[in-house]
Amino acid sequence: MAIMQVDAAGISTISGAIKRPKKIDGHSHGNYLVAVHRKAASENPNCQRVYSFDSDRYKRTKELSQKEIAVRERFSAVQAAVKVRQNDLAHITQDQADFLAQKNLANGKKTMRAYLWKVCGDEYDEAHNG
Repeated sequence: MAIMQVDAAGISTISGAIKRPKKIDGHSHGNYLVAVHRKAASENPNCQRVYSFDSDRYKRTKELSQKEIAVRERFSAVQAAVKVRQNDLAHITQDQADFLAQKNLANGKKTMRAYLWKVCGDEYDEAHNG
């Protein structure tokens, strides 16, 4: 969705998708309405732009590549592993201790969920890539 800044006079800037098409009965109604706010320094006073795109603008035109399929499979597998591991009583205590030990390190994960994604992702990579 769009990000909007409001001041005393009303809307100051807006950036992002203002409107998206609705999908009803298998086909799209409407179009995309996208606002862009330029933050870069410029002499041009027009820093706000609004664009309208057809509803099929972001429709995929090619088949999935093998790399995309592998990434999607990895995501699904790691997501399922995280869901199981966060509720597994055999791992909870050790995972919490390991999480707290790495949390304040330079590359440490700041949330338990992010830590579990890293652990399960590393396990998946080790099992599938050797």
